[in-house]
Amino acid sequence: MTVPPGRGRKSRACLLRAAFACLALIALGETKAEAQSVTPDLFNPQRTTQTAPDNLARRQIAGSPGSAVLDPDATLDPLSTIDPNADPRKLRADQPAPSRIGNIPTYGLPAANGASDSGFDSLNRKRKPPKYYPAQARPKKPLGPGSPPPKQPPVNFAGQLRLSIPPSEMANKQPLPPAMADTVPGQPQRRRLKIDDDPFGAVGDYAGSFLIKSAVEVSGGYDTNPGRTFQAHGLPFWVVAPEFLAVSNWERHAVVADLRGSFTGYGGSLPQTLDGTVNPAPTNVDRPDFTGHVDGRLDVTRDFDLTAQARLRVSTDNPGSPNIQAGLAKYPIYASFGGTFGFDQHFNRLQISGGATVDRTVYQDSKLTDGETSSNDDRAFNQYGGVGRVSYELKPGLKPFIEVEADTRQHDLQFDRNGFQRDSTGGYGKAGTSFEFTRLLTGEIAVGWSERSYVDPRLSRLDGLLTSGSLVWSMSPLTTVKFTTDTQIGETTLPNTSGVLVHTYAIEVDHDFRRWLTGIGKFTYGTYDYQGDNRNDKTYSVEGDLIYKMTRSLWIKGSLRYDVLNSNAPLASSNATVVMLGVRLQN
Repeated sequence: MTVPPGRGRKSRACLLRAAFACLALIALGETKAEAQSVTPDLFNPQRTTQTAPDNLARRQIAGSPGSAVLDPDATLDPLSTIDPNADPRKLRADQPAPSRIGNIPTYGLPAANGASDSGFDSLNRKRKPPKYYPAQARPKKPLGPGSPPPKQPPVNFAGQLRLSIPPSEMANKQPLPPAMADTVPGQPQRRRLKIDDDPFGAVGDYAGSFLIKSAVEVSGGYDTNPGRTFQAHGLPFWVVAPEFLAVSNWERHAVVADLRGSFTGYGGSLPQTLDGTVNPAPTNVDRPDFTGHVDGRLDVTRDFDLTAQARLRVSTDNPGSPNIQAGLAKYPIYASFGGTFGFDQHFNRLQISGGATVDRTVYQDSKLTDGETSSNDDRAFNQYGGVGRVSYELKPGLKPFIEVEADTRQHDLQFDRNGFQRDSTGGYGKAGTSFEFTRLLTGEIAVGWSERSYVDPRLSRLDGLLTSGSLVWSMSPLTTVKFTTDTQIGETTLPNTSGVLVHTYAIEVDHDFRRWLTGIGKFTYGTYDYQGDNRNDKTYSVEGDLIYKMTRSLWIKGSLRYDVLNSNAPLASSNATVVMLGVRLQN
C-alpha cells in the first residue's frame, strides 16, 4: 500500500512552519547573555559537588574509629544519626559523624602505631624474636654500632686505590670441603672454637695417648758475685735449661711426668784466697740443678683410687751456705730420690687421703784445692714417713682440710764429723683450705706447727711456725698476681746446731703489655734460723723479666736480678747483681 502524495507534502509543510516560528521568537527577544563567574572552586583539581564546602555535612575521615565509608551515590541527610559502637564497615556515607560531646578526644596516631615486632617501641614492650624452622638461613644483621666495617678495596702505602688484585687473593689455595666451609644447604652452623687464652703457648705433640711438651732455654749473662762472698768477684756465665712434660689423655687413670733441669757454667774461676784467708766459696762454681717427678693415679672405683709418685732432686748447697767447706775445688753434688704410695677415698663431700713415703739423700765427696778428698758419708740419710689428710667440701670452691705428717731420719754414720748423732724423728700438723672464688682468686693456704727431736741430747728440739700456700689472683685479663710460701726443716753440719728452719715468701706480678710482650716482677724474702748456733740469715731478691714472644716456638727473654744476704755471722753477708739474656725454644 502506498502513501498518497498529498499527505507527505502536508507533513513537511507543518514542520517548516513550526521552525520559522521559533526563529522569529528568538530574534525578537531582548535577553542578555551571562557567563559563569570565576571563583576559587572553579580551579580546584579535586572532584567535588557544586555545594560550597562550608555547607557540606560534617563527616569523619574514612578509616577512623566511628567513620563511615563514603558512597558517591548516596544522599546526605543532616538529620540522621549514627551509633558510635556500630561497625564502621556497615555505616552509610550519608550519616554524619557521631557527637564528640562526652568522649575523650584523640589526636594524631597512638603510641607505637605501626611498629613491627622487632622495631622501636616507645612503650618498651618486649620484642618478639623471629622464629625459624631448623636449618633455615638466618638473615644477616644490618650494619650498625658494633658491626665490623665493610671490606674496603685494596690500597697501597700511599692510600691510593690498587688497580691490581693482591697476590694473596690470586694464590692457589686448597679448597675447603663444603661441610667445613658451611656451604651445604640446610647444614647447622658450626660451633665456634674457644678463644686461645695463650696464643703463644707451646702446643705440644701427641705420642699415642700422651701429650708431650718440651722446651730448652739457652741464656748468657754476667754475675757480679757468683760465690756470694763478702768480697765480690764477678764472672760471665751461661745457662742451659731443658724441660719435658708428658700428660696422659685417658678416660680413666692418669700419668703425669714433669722433668726440669739446668746447668750453669762460668767463664772463669774464683781466687783461692780473699784478703789473706781461704775463700769460703769453691774456685769452680759451676752448678747443676734438676727437679723431676712422675705421678700416677689408678681409678679402682668411682670413689676410690690409688696414687703413686717417684721423684728425684739433684743440686748443690746454695752459695753462701755455712754447710760449704772452705778450700773446695767445686761444689759437691747431692741427690735426693724417693717415692710415695697412697690412696684417696671419697665419701660424698668428705675426702680422706693417706700415703707412705720413702726417701734417700746422698752426697758426693768434696774435692779440695790441694787435691785431697773429704768424705760426706755422714750427711747421707734415709727418711721413712707417712702423711694423712682429711678434707670436706663445704660448698663449691671452698674445701678446708687438716694434714698431719710424721717421719724418721736415719743417717749412714752414727756420728758426724763433729761427733754428734744426727738421727731424729719429727713431723708437722697444719690446717687450711683450698678455694676458688669465681676464678679470680684460686689456690691453697695453710698454717701449722713443725718440730724435730734428735737422738743426741746435746742437740735441742727444732720447732717453729709452719706456713704453706700458693695463691693466684687474676686481677684483670692482662695482670696476674701470684703468692707462694713454704717452710722446710733442713740438715746442717754446724756443731751444736740442731738444724735450720727455713721460711720463704714470694710474690710475683705478671702483666701482658701485648699478647706477645710480657713483663714479670718478683720479690722473694727468706729467713734461715740455725737453732742452737744463734745464727740468723735473711735473704732478699728483686727480679724483673721481659719476655718477647716472637712465635709459639721462639721466645726472647731478658732478666735483671739483685740478691742480698744479711747475716749476723761475721764476713757472711753478701750481695750480687745478675744480668741475663736468653732464647727459649719450645714445642
